[in-house]
Amino acid sequence: MLGVGSTADTLYERFARTAIRYPDVPALEVDGERLSYAQLSNLAEGVSAALPAACGPGWRVSVYGGRHAATYAAYLAVLRRGAAVVPLHPGLPAARAAAICRAAGVRAVMVDPATPADPAVAALPDVAIVPADGDACNTAAATTPAGPDDLAYVLFTSGSTGRPKGVPIRHRHVARYLSHCVDRYSVGPGSRLSQAFELSFDPSVHDMFVAWSGGATLIVPSQPELLTVARFVADRGITHWFSTPSVISLADRLRGLAPGSMPTLRWSLFAGEQLTLAQARLWSDAAPSSAVENLYGPTELTITCLGYRLPDASTPWPRTVNGTVPIGRPYPHVEAIVLGEDGTPADEGELCLRGPQRFDGYLDDADNDGRFLGAGAAAPPNRRRPAADDWYRTGDRVSLQAGELVHLGRTDDQVKVNGYRVELSEIEGALRDAPGVRDAVVVAVPSDAGIRLHAAYTGHPWEADTLADYLRTRLPAYMVPVSFRPLERVPAGETGKVDRRRVQDLFRPVDAHSPT
Repeated sequence: MLGVGSTADTLYERFARTAIRYPDVPALEVDGERLSYAQLSNLAEGVSAALPAACGPGWRVSVYGGRHAATYAAYLAVLRRGAAVVPLHPGLPAARAAAICRAAGVRAVMVDPATPADPAVAALPDVAIVPADGDACNTAAATTPAGPDDLAYVLFTSGSTGRPKGVPIRHRHVARYLSHCVDRYSVGPGSRLSQAFELSFDPSVHDMFVAWSGGATLIVPSQPELLTVARFVADRGITHWFSTPSVISLADRLRGLAPGSMPTLRWSLFAGEQLTLAQARLWSDAAPSSAVENLYGPTELTITCLGYRLPDASTPWPRTVNGTVPIGRPYPHVEAIVLGEDGTPADEGELCLRGPQRFDGYLDDADNDGRFLGAGAAAPPNRRRPAADDWYRTGDRVSLQAGELVHLGRTDDQVKVNGYRVELSEIEGALRDAPGVRDAVVVAVPSDAGIRLHAAYTGHPWEADTLADYLRTRLPAYMVPVSFRPLERVPAGETGKVDRRRVQDLFRPVDAHSPT
């Protein structure tokens, strides 16, 4: 397809090539504005001139802003200068945002003028705060070429050590993925792609650069529009939708997913958490002309790397042991292996992946320990930096059912909440820091609304709202449990280990009656 770009192109080169080919085609609709490719390119050029003169490859620049044109222009401006983007969501606690900037080695923060930077971020030493205001610059800075091996962006995931883990993604990691998606989903001028994800969540890269590689239009819903998905899709003529499955449950609870209510959709993609067959049926009935795909991929494998397309209405859908849609098979350029508990290939076990989308290791080498296997998928390599052909251990349990992989859950206590990967131990650590709390256990309990987090703790009994407010100063909102229960002691099994199943049982009645 014309305009797709090669697998050697950087993210900005893809956008720039499309802007030259389709200058008058709409590139972005957000916050009441519609910008053509030429207009968005000019805005990004102006914004890029505000960055320090030395900014270029090797720099890491945070983009801090909401759903406004300036934020997207800032993202492109950083890439235009050859630097790597470190997205910061304005809703992050100030301490966490500052910790991410320090861990990533951020040297400048581009701030959406409509979203002033938190004082803790603005006060970071040796970090320039740069308004993303293209009108403030009379001349555009020269484009600084980045190469395939340069960093494109750095994202942070919840870490079992109690601190976020930095995942650096290079342009070469994302290039093959984008070419695959533009071709697979027939993206071109006239296509209208949703952008439901926050920029700190890697599927947003799919939304932006699949659209901008093919000459499509990126449509960014407001937060209220995300509560009325079917109306948004129909009113804005969305052809390609991508979100977490939780959006389906929310729309259904609000009775906003009537059959046939999304006639313009051609493609519907879901990732970030398990997609149930019941959710998929609701969405398929509402979008009868759309293919529905369930996608899978950890951030470390660059957005998604496996997929399963549900058959059309004339063919029976699969049945799986847990009622979820299969995650399918790896993309043609990705290799997958399933290892049993004994470390040998099996039909059920831990999913391990490798290929050109696999990252080169975490920002902190210590986080690589135990995450990779040698090329023979035998013992972990005796090194902290993985070799190019090492397997990445996802920590996800899968099984082969009727020739397709099905996601069963985590091999540890890591879960996904609204598409975000969460280490329960990180929340427990934050709880234990609360005054008077001795011990804490956080469990994930399935509900009609998806996975919900609950906390049990020993020590001083807090008011639930007060304890939740305390955690919101330490953690993102999606990591704050929905309920808390003080206990005399934490349930333990015969071995003395915490009996998480018994803790989960404490909350099942609560969860069943929680408002949804």
